[in-house]
Amino acid sequence: MLSYRHGYHAGNYADVLKHSMLIQALKAMQKKAKPYVYIDTHAGAGAYSLTDEYSQKTGEYLDGVAKLWQHENLPVALADYVEAVHHFNAEYDGELRVYPGSPAFVDVELRPQDRMVLHELHSTDHELLESYFIQDKQVKVLNSDGLQGLIAAVPPLERRGVILIDPSYEIKTDYIDVAETLIKAHKRFATGIFMLWYPVVKREQTEAMLTLLKNSGIKKQLRIEQAIHADSDEFGMTAAGLWVINPPWQMDVLAKEALDYLAPLLGHADGHTTVTWEVGE
Repeated sequence: MLSYRHGYHAGNYADVLKHSMLIQALKAMQKKAKPYVYIDTHAGAGAYSLTDEYSQKTGEYLDGVAKLWQHENLPVALADYVEAVHHFNAEYDGELRVYPGSPAFVDVELRPQDRMVLHELHSTDHELLESYFIQDKQVKVLNSDGLQGLIAAVPPLERRGVILIDPSYEIKTDYIDVAETLIKAHKRFATGIFMLWYPVVKREQTEAMLTLLKNSGIKKQLRIEQAIHADSDEFGMTAAGLWVINPPWQMDVLAKEALDYLAPLLGHADGHTTVTWEVGE
């Protein structure tokens, strides 16, 4: 259950979508001076070397962030994303060697009045995450189950927040557990921006989870998905997406612009992209 290490997948096409949209959610929160909290249920190690054995073994970043690295005139969300990744590689003379995890992206955006609550159950990744944020009083790092921790963390004192739920889905029951937890969390914190990352390995598993959310009575649910291949049992993960509850204004427009750019760059001929309001106001 605890074998998953994101280092194998850091910077892949799923990360491009997830982190480009996460940055936009944070920028939307910054339009008001009031503080907000960022809660991450599966925070990972903080940052990842793209030259280590994990990244080099799979090379997934080569079909993700690396394909955007030297591009100019990008859509807004992708331009902000690439700029953020460049920030973490500033000392490498233009080379792409490091990929920030979600907490690292947030750390760059965090204002003095904001804070983070990070959950990571994998012992090694928790140690790395804790050392990454050592002595940072704005960040709380917990070696605990993120789904249970989410319920305990909401509603936050700030009454404003971005919650990223990004599990490994190693166990089949994760799909339903995630949906049920998100529904409970939303009941406690109905105004939060909830961003659920999901893979498509077996479409029926993913859709069962998303159908629970869709039929929950929760308003304002947006699907953002990139399929690099058609659904299949043969390719492993054929698609990945974000299911966003209470997306900030124009996230759908920014996502559509980004995916229109990414589709021919990262996808294949049998792939597709989706930006759909599954539940409206």
